[in-house]
Amino acid sequence: MIVAIASGKGGTGKTTVALNLALSVGRRVRILDCDVEAPNVRLFIDAETVHREEVGIPVPLVDSAACNQCGECSRLCQYNALAVLGSSVMVFPELCHGCGGCARVCPEGAIREVPRSIGVVEEARMGDLYLVQGRLNVGEALVPPLIRAVRARPGDEDIVVIDAPPGTSCSMIAAVRGCDFVVLVTEPTPFGLNDLMLAVKTVRAVGIPFSVVINRAGSGDGRVHEYCAAEGIEILLEIPDDRRVAEAYARGLPLVESVPELRPLFATLASRIEAETSFPEIGGRENGRTDACA
Repeated sequence: MIVAIASGKGGTGKTTVALNLALSVGRRVRILDCDVEAPNVRLFIDAETVHREEVGIPVPLVDSAACNQCGECSRLCQYNALAVLGSSVMVFPELCHGCGGCARVCPEGAIREVPRSIGVVEEARMGDLYLVQGRLNVGEALVPPLIRAVRARPGDEDIVVIDAPPGTSCSMIAAVRGCDFVVLVTEPTPFGLNDLMLAVKTVRAVGIPFSVVINRAGSGDGRVHEYCAAEGIEILLEIPDDRRVAEAYARGLPLVESVPELRPLFATLASRIEAETSFPEIGGRENGRTDACA
C-alpha cells in the first residue's frame, strides 16, 4: 500500500501526520520525504544514514565545430534551454528538463548529453522505519525529477508513506501519482478551507481516492466540516489543538512518543486507510487522470 500525505499549503501538519502515521503502523514501513525543497522528517527521528547518492538530469553539450547553427534544437525545445545566436548555440542548463529531444533532432550529431546534478537522495534507518529523502540543490528549480528518484528507490516494505510537497503544483502531482490513497491535511480556518478545495480538485483530477485529516481541530470554525459533508469527503482523523503537540513539534519529537494518547488515534488512522484502499470509489473520487506534469 502506498499512501501520500498532502496538503494545499505548507504549515498544516503534513509532515507531522506522515511521520506519526508511519510510526504507528506496527510493522516495517518506508517513508519517502518528497518535500525535497525542505525535507524535515529526519529532524524528528534518530536515524542512521545507510546510503547517499547524487541525482542529476542529462543536459545538452554542443560541439561548436560540428554545429551548423540550423536551429532545429532551439525550435524543438519548449523550455528555451537552447538559443542560436549568430555562429554559436547557447545552452541554459537550468532551463533544461532533460528530455533528450535536442540531441535526437540535431542533423549533424553535434549535441551530446552530460549529467547535471540537481540534488541528492539519502537513505536512513531507525528500527522498522526506513527513510528515503530527497534534498534539492540550493537555487535549483526543477523538482519533479528528484521526487521521481526518491520514489524509485527499491524496497520491500508492505507500507509506503509519502510526505508530499505542499501545494498543488507539478511537484505535488509527481509525489502522489500512482499512489493507492491520498490523505489531505488541512486546518479549520478560511485559509485552510481555500487550500483544501484546491487540493481536492487536484487529487480528483489525478484520479486517486482520498480523505481528510484536520489538524488543530477546535481552533477555527466549522466550514471545513461543512465542505467535506457537502462533497461527500470522509474525515479520518481530527488532531486536537493542544499545547503539548506544539511543544513536541518545537522540540523535534514525534507526537506518538511525547503525547502517548495520540498513538491509538494514528494507529486507527492507519487501519482506516488500509480499509479504505479496498474500495474503488472513496472521497468523491472521479474517473480519469491527468499526465499534465512530466
